[in-house]
Amino acid sequence: MPPLYSSNLPPGGRDSLELASLASSSPGVDTSETDSRPSISSSRRASLERDDPLDSANPAVRTRPDRSYSVTSNFDFAANLFPLSSTTGAGYAPIGAPTSARDVSGGLGGGSLEKHKTLTYLNGLSLIVGLIIGSGIFSSPSQVNSNVGSPGAALIVWVVAGILAWTGGASYAELGGAIPLNGGAQVYLSKIFGECSGFLFTWTAVLVLKPGSAAIIAIIMGEYLIRAFIGAEAETIDPWFNKTVALVGLSLVTFLNCVSTRLGTRLNDMLMFLKFVALIAVTIIGVVVAITGYSSSGTTANADWKEHGWFEGTTTDTSAWAVALYAGLWAYDGWDNTNYVVGEFRNPSRDLPRVIHTAMPLVIISYVLANIAYFFVLPLDAINSTNTVAVNFGAKVFGSVGSLILALIVSASCFGALNSSTFTSSRLVYVAGKEGYIPSVFGRLGNGTGSPDSLSTVRTRSWFKKKMSKLFGDEDTGLFFTPIPALILNAALTAAYILVGEFSTLLTFYGVAGYTFYFITVLGLIVLRVREPTLERPYKTWITTPIIFCCVSLFLLSRAVFSQPLQTLIVIAFVVAGVPVYFWRVKGRGSPDRSRMKRALSEDEGRPWWKFWGRRR
Repeated sequence: MPPLYSSNLPPGGRDSLELASLASSSPGVDTSETDSRPSISSSRRASLERDDPLDSANPAVRTRPDRSYSVTSNFDFAANLFPLSSTTGAGYAPIGAPTSARDVSGGLGGGSLEKHKTLTYLNGLSLIVGLIIGSGIFSSPSQVNSNVGSPGAALIVWVVAGILAWTGGASYAELGGAIPLNGGAQVYLSKIFGECSGFLFTWTAVLVLKPGSAAIIAIIMGEYLIRAFIGAEAETIDPWFNKTVALVGLSLVTFLNCVSTRLGTRLNDMLMFLKFVALIAVTIIGVVVAITGYSSSGTTANADWKEHGWFEGTTTDTSAWAVALYAGLWAYDGWDNTNYVVGEFRNPSRDLPRVIHTAMPLVIISYVLANIAYFFVLPLDAINSTNTVAVNFGAKVFGSVGSLILALIVSASCFGALNSSTFTSSRLVYVAGKEGYIPSVFGRLGNGTGSPDSLSTVRTRSWFKKKMSKLFGDEDTGLFFTPIPALILNAALTAAYILVGEFSTLLTFYGVAGYTFYFITVLGLIVLRVREPTLERPYKTWITTPIIFCCVSLFLLSRAVFSQPLQTLIVIAFVVAGVPVYFWRVKGRGSPDRSRMKRALSEDEGRPWWKFWGRRR
């Protein structure tokens, strides 16, 4: 180890990368001079180009004792290096903040989502549960049941799929603790495999994965809401009615998330409890029906579960089991959502693992109990032949009133999933704007001023605005200090998919592209373990956890390649098409102005006391 890294900074000291990032993002820095495209330049990249950590003249050259360096690691000196932890306690700056965005909403010096930490353990739990428990368990568990042939085998698949999804969530929890920044896989891939991999994930997720999956959720929500009021005739109604309801729901959740982070998370919390109450009620009703034999028609309820063995008819076809497992994993998808907002957690190192290890077992147990209740009430053939299991369940037990109530519950569940998806997707778009992957306007907060409500403006606001801010606003920032441009972009893309409404290809695309990036990201955890063994990890999962998840991901991807080779090629072509966009958008950018950064790091005279990071020690 070179002697350069053997000494320590005094208490509260910072390394040169942190100093450069903090100084470049402060509002007081002159940004009038730049020789790069303003929407793309990166403060982290600038810090590497201007402030060489090996330069003995650099006053901040010494490093913290808990920071790991290795001569062979490309994390130390490559362009994708950034501080893994912050000593400010005020939040985390993005990896690369665009010049134009830094003045309005970037970094720690101005308004940023990472600076204003508002999310709690309960908020994180509701985000994951809210998105995982959408419509699948209420509408079409038949994709699992029909492929394996028996109720007992189906329950095994539900448990195995949940555990496998849990291994992915645990792996992401370790990455989120080691790199506590908003953006999820985008940030992890950029650090571990280079900026191009992070850009390709953003390219795919922002344009297809996130808005496409949200569109599916929105249309299912519309279908069930219309079914609740129209009844069985809803199947013959014009699809544009469903799409209209979906667009209204999308607009509503987008507006609510624009108002404040608090409003969006509270809605998630409320709907999460509704979902658990609904699943518990379904379970209790199923048990009661099994014991009493009650049904709404007065006839004897389903007796298949007593007359036939629970494993009778189980298939031995491995491909059928693979399809069932794939469907089960799809039903558990959403376990990575908290990682998109980990930078906004008040205590990410503590809460992120707790969220994962609470949400996943709760969802697994809920799914298994709900399926058992379905088997108690409905014949297996009826379950396998419908995509409205919950509605049929309600009709069987309580008649038309039961089907109405269950249809409303499924619609509300989808609304909650749509809200969770909108909340987390907007953070991905926001980080992409901060990084310069997309125009910097999408990396701004609020109306573009980037400043939350201050004490000087509170007096001038009307009584109504004060009351609304107190009721619905965030504690430190008030109303509309959210990534509004990112929310609008995500809503526009989702609306486009709703209007097109062709989802069969989209599902294949989601499966192939989604699990490809899941695989690469979790593989990156193993790579990071080897390259940075001394990196501080507040949570560290067993090494077998990411290995198991990677093996399962490869299995699912290989199945997709052999069963649907043409659609797989389409996915690959779309991802590869992002490479020239990367070189145009990111690689082609110039270097930010050197003199501006130099002044930001060296000038002490006339600097306010609170800009302590720019002072020489």
